[in-house]
Amino acid sequence: MRKPTIQDVARRAGVGVGTVSRVLNNHTAVKGATRETVLKAIADLDYTPNPHARRIAGGKSYTISVLLPVVTTEFYVRLLDGLETAFQEARYDVAIFPLLDRSRLERYLGSHTLAYQADGLVMATYNLTALLSERRVRAQQPTVLVDAHADNVDCAYMDNATGGRLAGEYAATLPGELYAIWVETELDQLFTTRVFEERRAGFLGALEAGGRTVRAEFTASFDALAARNAAVTLLDGAQLPCTVFASADLLAGALLDEARLRGLTPGQDVRVIGFDDQPWAASRGLTTLHQPVEQMGYEAAHLLLTRLGGFRGPPRARRFEPRLIVRDTA
Repeated sequence: MRKPTIQDVARRAGVGVGTVSRVLNNHTAVKGATRETVLKAIADLDYTPNPHARRIAGGKSYTISVLLPVVTTEFYVRLLDGLETAFQEARYDVAIFPLLDRSRLERYLGSHTLAYQADGLVMATYNLTALLSERRVRAQQPTVLVDAHADNVDCAYMDNATGGRLAGEYAATLPGELYAIWVETELDQLFTTRVFEERRAGFLGALEAGGRTVRAEFTASFDALAARNAAVTLLDGAQLPCTVFASADLLAGALLDEARLRGLTPGQDVRVIGFDDQPWAASRGLTTLHQPVEQMGYEAAHLLLTRLGGFRGPPRARRFEPRLIVRDTA
């Protein structure tokens, strides 16, 4: 049997080839009922577009570049899941470019790098748009921020200040000394990321309103060993019982491991509040701030896809709000 063609899809759906093409390209200028009819015809025929022909015909790469700090943490794996789900639905491929450190970032800032030859660009957590406006990067394609916020570009972001405030309000009600662990990476020294800055501001503001203060604060990078070292340092000097706000579940998990190694009981000797609600958090009884990470990624992708589909309106912002999930550790 020969493979079905775009002409076969058009005949079955009762539309023109151009309409099928617009549906495949997720163009906004297609009515909902027509889109559903075409998608049904595609499914009935098991039609798969020829990506090479599609690229030649459209003069586009049908690829989206995603710049993000790392790819090894659960948060960014979940974020990529949300992004890729939406892009795959629109038949776009995703190219991932982890920044990692200063030297790698400098390579990505070169005007000829593959990252800027895609049809669209996603920047995760770090807002590099200032570099674009300074022409350090010659990127002309539509850009969206995810897990970051700026007024001059489409973005989907978490209200981290609210998350920090919820953690602070709850921590202020718990007995014992209060401690906090924050995330800081080399990239934080190069660019302004408001994620952990806003979590800290919200947390400390809520403690102040509740008449409480933090006894000590610690920092760690997005690295299992660094997180464990921060946990060791904190517990070595902690006055027990205490409460710790670990501003990412990666840090909270390391703290729980170290506490149990010392024979301490989480929830009694040391109360732990995380931030993320990673898939393992419920099984470990971790009190944490739930983030709809996949949904945030999915929405960011749709903002970019509408730009690629012809939207020319002002920048749009999609705000997501964390919620406190109370479990055994606090």
